Amino acid sequence: MTSVKNNNMLPPGLVSNLQQVLLSRKGGGGGEEKGSDLSNDDNDQSTEPSTSACVENTEEEDNNNSKPVVLVTNGDGIDSPGLLFLVEALVREGLCNVHVCAPQSDKSVSSHSVTLQETIAATSAEINGAVAYEISGTPVDCVSLALSGALFSWSKPLLVISGINRGSNCGYHMFYSGVVAGAREALICGVPSLSISLNWKKDESQDSDFKDAVAVCLPVINAAIRDIEKGVFPQSCSLNIEIPTSPSTNKGFKLTRRSMWRSSPSWQAVSANRHPSAGHFMSNQQSLGLQLAQLSRDASAAGAARRLTTQRKNMVEIESVGAAGKSDSNRVKKYFRMEFLDKEQEDTDEDLDFRALENGFVAITPLSLSIEEDAHLAASDWISSTLHVDQ
Repeated sequence: MTSVKNNNMLPPGLVSNLQQVLLSRKGGGGGEEKGSDLSNDDNDQSTEPSTSACVENTEEEDNNNSKPVVLVTNGDGIDSPGLLFLVEALVREGLCNVHVCAPQSDKSVSSHSVTLQETIAATSAEINGAVAYEISGTPVDCVSLALSGALFSWSKPLLVISGINRGSNCGYHMFYSGVVAGAREALICGVPSLSISLNWKKDESQDSDFKDAVAVCLPVINAAIRDIEKGVFPQSCSLNIEIPTSPSTNKGFKLTRRSMWRSSPSWQAVSANRHPSAGHFMSNQQSLGLQLAQLSRDASAAGAARRLTTQRKNMVEIESVGAAGKSDSNRVKKYFRMEFLDKEQEDTDEDLDFRALENGFVAITPLSLSIEEDAHLAASDWISSTLHVDQ
């Protein structure tokens, strides 16, 4: 008979045999005798085998340990529907162990910023089927911390997925984007990554569209997990996936190139009597209030900047102050608001990301740390062999 050193590692066949022996010893006795035996089992765990329920749990844990780890982050914050629908689907698919490390608040336009000389808080979060933490930092902070080994016990995930972001990140918006930066940080650390965004449109899109977006990109994710394990996924690039406004009616996948598309920043001066502290400016937003989002100091310059954000997306207000050391009476304060305004794009090349997205395709753009043309070639064969794409 095989020697048993650890009840948690009992082979299923051996457990079955031992259970049959125990049943025969009990002789099919009544409920009271059976209850007594169970009590004895509980009091002498060193000599009796685990129950069938414990064995099933052990087998499930062993199965989970054999699965690859996929790390999910985003730019919109851990409570965003894009991330939650994505994690739910990954858990349901059961191909991987899902770990989440995402900002605790919206950091969608944080680019590749990192937090230095300040303490980052990592707080556990409840997301069914996943190990999750919310981080008081940027998407890059989240990925960097997760891959450092300081937060999770594993050394490296198989794949990092950043998204699903609310709003497209085509063209030059990739440089502003926190969700793309999260995937880029993974690539810098040598981990394959995907960034995913939904082309959200005000008064047209709704949160349920994220569920459809997950269904659209899930085949790409599953293929990436499979082929990374096989060693045939492109190593030199990250894939940026842009999903059209109506995900369920998309025209298919299209391999695209990064365009030079961008929205125009529009800075508007705000008079002192319309500063958020005044009722006039906040007359239609009294319930929103103001949040202090970031305090930054510039030690090399005479001034300092204070950034305040409202809950209105893409709006930043900056208070400019004069040189340090001067009396308050000599300081000059000016107030500004910034918004991104869309503008018409003249480029009609159908292979560019924003144009394919406008035409209803799911645009997949390889992004590289080196020359993007090389990355495009490296990724095109894999994408073409995995998905039916229009090239």
